[in-house]
Amino acid sequence: MPPLLAHCAMIDQMSSWQDQQKAGLRRGLLCLSLTGEDVDILIREAAAVIHLADLVEIRLDSMRKPDIAPFVARYTTVPVLATNRPQWEGGHYNGSEEQRLLQLEAAMQAGAAYVDIELRTEAALRDTLLTKADTLGVWSLVSWHDFTGTPDNETLQGIVQAMQSSGARSGKIVTTAKKPADVVRLLALLNQATAAFFPLSAFAMGEVGSISRLATLYLGGHISYASVNESSSTAPGQLSLGRLHTLCELFEKTA
Repeated sequence: MPPLLAHCAMIDQMSSWQDQQKAGLRRGLLCLSLTGEDVDILIREAAAVIHLADLVEIRLDSMRKPDIAPFVARYTTVPVLATNRPQWEGGHYNGSEEQRLLQLEAAMQAGAAYVDIELRTEAALRDTLLTKADTLGVWSLVSWHDFTGTPDNETLQGIVQAMQSSGARSGKIVTTAKKPADVVRLLALLNQATAAFFPLSAFAMGEVGSISRLATLYLGGHISYASVNESSSTAPGQLSLGRLHTLCELFEKTA
């Protein structure tokens, strides 16, 4: 998507989110998450399901050459979220932090409408990227992941507060649920974020956490992520976009 169109789409989505939030009615955004070594592979994989997505995450850390320009040029109506997840946050990137952020900056220059930066990124580097995102009119999302469990309430609330203070425009917090109480504790963060009008994506990984990927969409969550199919999931317990979309349709028909 060209930068101007991407920015307009982002503003339209955010205005709709805020209006629906105030009215108490909304569904979060469905994000198709893509991984692959080559952008041509991503273009082909997206073709069958992209019409179901509100935005598309491209995982730069899965690519041999992290160039999203051909994808942006091919799919001009769906905003792209650029993510370059390091190994220390559960991703594949293992180079220098400076180079990792340069790749994110290049993706923004190539037309990404959203950018994901980890909360645990060194503060000066994170602040520099957030400033560049603001300058380019790119929506910044600060993220935090726990692949081993779900912290206690105080820790979770502190993470959300740190996200709000980071200067990012929204947050994403993903934990691993081992029991239903973990899911309930995590989704309760949406009340905190909603009260502050801070868009927050919150859901849990793992089999127990799968329900949260649907529930978050109707409890104030900003974005829920899905894969092309179950075999290409980018996180434990992730649903396919087709399945998540169908579940949304079934829920909305009976709501």
